[in-house]
Amino acid sequence: MSAAVEQFLEAQTKGLPGAVSYTFGPLDRHAQQAACSAFEPFLPPGNRLWGRSTIGVRCLGPTAWSVYVPVQVKITGKHLSAARQLAAGQVIAESDLSLVDGDLGALPATVLTDPRQAIGKALRNGLAAGQALRSDALITPWAVQQGQMVKLLANGPGFTVTNEGKALSNATDGQLIQVRTNSGQIVSGIARHGGVVEVRY
Repeated sequence: MSAAVEQFLEAQTKGLPGAVSYTFGPLDRHAQQAACSAFEPFLPPGNRLWGRSTIGVRCLGPTAWSVYVPVQVKITGKHLSAARQLAAGQVIAESDLSLVDGDLGALPATVLTDPRQAIGKALRNGLAAGQALRSDALITPWAVQQGQMVKLLANGPGFTVTNEGKALSNATDGQLIQVRTNSGQIVSGIARHGGVVEVRY
C-alpha cells in the first residue's frame, strides 16, 4: 500500500513548481492487516497536494474499504514577494517584485512564481515589503472607465479613422466595450490602455 501511495504522490506532484518532497503518515492498523489485492489512491474533494493535505486509499478487493492518509508536501522553489511596501491600487512593475526562495507548500496555493503573472496588474490591498504575492491579491486594472472620453480608432484596408466618444462601461485591456460617439451613435470596439478603443470594420 505504501508503494501505491508513493506512486500516486509522485505522479500528482510532477507539475508543481520547484523541487517537491513529501512525507505521509503511518497507515492505520486496519489498513495494515486487512487483505487487499489492489489499492487505488485518490484525492478527496476539496484537497490539494500542497502543504498539509490528505489522500484517500481504496481497497478494490476482495473486500472494499477506504482509509485516509495525512501527507505533507514540501515544495522548494522561488516565489514572488514585494520588494518594497506597495500601496492598494498600485500597478505592479518589475522593480516592485523580488524572487525569494522558500517552501511554497507552506504558502497559499495562489502564491505567484513568475513575474509575468503580476506585472501590469493592480493590488487589491497594500503589501508590506517581503510579503508573498498571491493571484487573489491582484486585479486587472481598467483600461477604460465608464463615462471616460475615449479615442476611437478605426482601421480598415488602406484607411485609419479617428473619432471621440464616451465609454458606456468599464473594460480591461482587450475587452469589448460600447462607446457613444459625439453624434450619438453607439459603436463597439476593443478597449486598449491609454483610453483608446479599436473599432474594426
